[in-house]
Amino acid sequence: MTTATAAAAATAPAPARQAVTVLGLGSMGTALAGALLAAGHPTTVWNRTPEKAAPLVARGAVLAGSVREAIEASPLVISVVLDYPALYSALAPALDALKGRSLVNLSSGSPEQASAAVEWARRYDVDYLDGAIMTTPPGVGSSDVMFLFSGDRTVFDAHRPALGSLGDPLYLGTDPGLAALYDTALLGLMWATMTGWLHGTAVVTAEGTKATDFTAVATRWLGTVNNFITRYAGQVDAGGYPGDDATLDVQIATIDHLLHAAEARGVDNALPLLLKSLMERAAAAGHGSDSYGSVIEALRTR
Repeated sequence: MTTATAAAAATAPAPARQAVTVLGLGSMGTALAGALLAAGHPTTVWNRTPEKAAPLVARGAVLAGSVREAIEASPLVISVVLDYPALYSALAPALDALKGRSLVNLSSGSPEQASAAVEWARRYDVDYLDGAIMTTPPGVGSSDVMFLFSGDRTVFDAHRPALGSLGDPLYLGTDPGLAALYDTALLGLMWATMTGWLHGTAVVTAEGTKATDFTAVATRWLGTVNNFITRYAGQVDAGGYPGDDATLDVQIATIDHLLHAAEARGVDNALPLLLKSLMERAAAAGHGSDSYGSVIEALRTR
């Protein structure tokens, strides 16, 4: 490359960013539109109460006067309304405008609702992709957070740069219900983890320890727990649970120490008692000498 060519390349304008429309300006929709604006995407917004758009308009967003106007403004429409019924209701006045455009739905719902939405989209010749947001609004725009997508791969590939402005876009597969299924399962993991941390925090703070001091150790411990569940994932897939690290019988005996410590300090034991009951059910089914991964057999009902 010559000096002149290099200079021209350095001064050439950056490729234009794709125009995107965001439907729904609750706290999450506002965060999505803000992240798109920050990444340089021409952004059109619509909300049933247009007053919510004022801060975004001040940053350069265009407020559409109707759903139809919003849809027609961009090849990519991102919806983050309350739920699937709200999605259908909002789009009803302008279904014909969606034809040939891509609709990415980030509203919460069940895997079954996601699958039904695909059939709905096909009836109206809409390119549809279902997604799930794995963060709260303050995390939007960071590559550290995940946005899960499933369904039409061509829609995901075509709009990946724009979706990447929201967070790290992960494509899970062609089954349109996968994003919603992962979402619900991961939320369960979050609640169980946070409640386990809160129970442990209640136990240690009863002795005067600061929650921040305990948490510094707890988060480091989660790295070891990560190793455990990674190992057990392979066992679950294989359908065998060798207890070569710690057997379920040992875990049952050990959880009694937690129960005693918590009770002595006035801490509710509903969570560890539930965990112990699951361990005991798995042990009664013949998994006492197996790993903790075998508890999945007590959770499965079919």
